[in-house]
Amino acid sequence: MIYCVEDDAGIRELVVYTLQNTGLEAKGFADGTALFAALRTETPDLILLDIMLPGEDGISILRRLRTMQPTAALPVILLTAKNTEYDKVVGLDSGADDYIAKPFGMMELVARVRAVLRRTQSGSGSPAEQSSLLSVGCVCVDERAHSVQVNGQEVQLTLKEYQLLCLLMRNRGAVLTRDVLLENIWGYGSESETRTVDVHIRTLRQKLGAGGALIETVRGVGYRMGDRR
Repeated sequence: MIYCVEDDAGIRELVVYTLQNTGLEAKGFADGTALFAALRTETPDLILLDIMLPGEDGISILRRLRTMQPTAALPVILLTAKNTEYDKVVGLDSGADDYIAKPFGMMELVARVRAVLRRTQSGSGSPAEQSSLLSVGCVCVDERAHSVQVNGQEVQLTLKEYQLLCLLMRNRGAVLTRDVLLENIWGYGSESETRTVDVHIRTLRQKLGAGGALIETVRGVGYRMGDRR
């Protein structure tokens, strides 16, 4: 199930119609109040969230979603007419998994949604991978429990932050370029979108606290998880 929160009825209905006609279940809501009412009875697989909403804006709604246990790691794609670097950074800093600026093509939207859903549904890997414990320094990830601990204290991450951390830890010591990270986590690679990776790495480091230093920047190339045991 996909929830679309958009105050423009025409856009909302078109998005819901397109998703439903490509084999995806979808419901539309005009504002945050309607969204949170629906969340009390059903948690969707993904939320499409407009920033410019009446009453509570999309960024505020996103921040609330990230503080609630059932939706802390729920994938959220921001939809907005704003297309400045600042707006992208604010959205990503607040925990968004992707960002699509209006006007956007319906097929592009569907492709982005499907890419995020693929990673949501298969991000834990095979049963053998799910049972493994990833550990580097003070950072420990239990893929079966989908949990992250730093020095024994649990850390709450968004889906994309979690997937980034797992990918870096599985490839400990290897340098992963921004394009490789974009392709593996977001499903597309584009030099113009590498800022997305940088913002997520920054927030991931902040949340990991003492463990954040394990994620090393390789200037002009990308990132790697330090090979500390």
